[in-house]
Amino acid sequence: MTRNAEAALLVGAAAVAAFGVALVNLARGDGIDAQVALTFVVMLTSFGGFHLAVRQWSPEASPFLLPLAAIITAVGFVEVYRLDQGRASLQRWWLLIAALLAVALLFTVRQTGLAPLRRYRYVLLLAGLLLLLLPLLPTDWAFPLRGFEQNGSRLWIRLEIGPLRLQFQPGEIAKLILAAFLASYLSERQAVLAAHTRPLGRYRLPELRQLAPLVIAWAASFVVLVYQRDLGASLLLFALFIAMLYAATGRAVYLASGGVLFGAGAVIAWSSLSHVQRRVTAWLDPFADFIDTGYQIAQSLFAFGSGSLSGSGLGLGAPDRIPNATTDFIFAAVGEELGLAGSVGIIATFGLLVAVGFGISLRSRDTFRKLLAGGLAFVLGLQTFLILAGVMRLLPLTGITLPFMSYGGSSLVANFLLLALLARISHEERA
Repeated sequence: MTRNAEAALLVGAAAVAAFGVALVNLARGDGIDAQVALTFVVMLTSFGGFHLAVRQWSPEASPFLLPLAAIITAVGFVEVYRLDQGRASLQRWWLLIAALLAVALLFTVRQTGLAPLRRYRYVLLLAGLLLLLLPLLPTDWAFPLRGFEQNGSRLWIRLEIGPLRLQFQPGEIAKLILAAFLASYLSERQAVLAAHTRPLGRYRLPELRQLAPLVIAWAASFVVLVYQRDLGASLLLFALFIAMLYAATGRAVYLASGGVLFGAGAVIAWSSLSHVQRRVTAWLDPFADFIDTGYQIAQSLFAFGSGSLSGSGLGLGAPDRIPNATTDFIFAAVGEELGLAGSVGIIATFGLLVAVGFGISLRSRDTFRKLLAGGLAFVLGLQTFLILAGVMRLLPLTGITLPFMSYGGSSLVANFLLLALLARISHEERA
């Protein structure tokens, strides 16, 4: 696909977002107002600016990344607008900020490439751990940067300087930084980790000192679970750790060990943490406590059922009955108003986007770039799977957001940076 075709698809995605907003307005009995034009302009500005940056500083990048992300973002924005116009207004600003940061990243690495990420691996590890720990800052101290708890989880930081008040979830950026650290570390230690030089019964393992930095990364995921009460981020970080270790070495013993550690951690978490017990109970039987623990997932199931094959139509369903529909349960809103057809289309688009990421990894000849692209694609795919499975009651809810679709600036910024990294990797390999 050519760059011109990519640009045309981005214009089409912006038109889809604007058309969706117009349909929502008409369903409410309103007319086609400035919100339609504003949506088109913001979508075109953000993805168009990203496209121009790719043309200028990474011209050999894969042309499939941006169009797929753009159509997912367009559908997600329409549902956010349908549910909460105030949040949709903020989402437009976050979309512009995310695109600006992605462009800034491409500009920064235009000459050096991604080599600094490989070189300063321990700086990345320290930065990632600090970002994970930032929400543990006191809420009531004098410093303008504070951590705070929301919806039972301590994941957020708040910056207050005069009238400025900005909330952000640093863990979204931390997962990208830790993926870069793991790719750098594993690309250098690949042969040693695959050698299995220390016997342990019937198995042979690497020297413990080679695994120490990786164990620190695993421990960080446990800290997230215990102190921040974030099941989703903990699972995501641990799965990333195991997947990249297996990708670098090809040793099944790492997958087996990871499965054992995951099982042990799941049992401990379920037996000792009340919020984990509530989520498992709601997953097993949401109708046993319909008013309390099972209400959210039960309403999600009702939404999918009423959506049927083609959906109720944009603005004609009742997804606002689902708590947190703009964040955790945005896919349930899509299922009700776009039906099975729209839901399958979104899942297929996510699948294609993840496949493009893994394709970039498979075509990479440099080990660092191969592992980094694979890790980023894995993060995107696993995050998508976890939230979709939770919403459809295939797994317990994990509380993470659906990439590009859910309301939230932190997630949007992180996923745009992920796209920029994948674009740069594909450019460096093809160039």
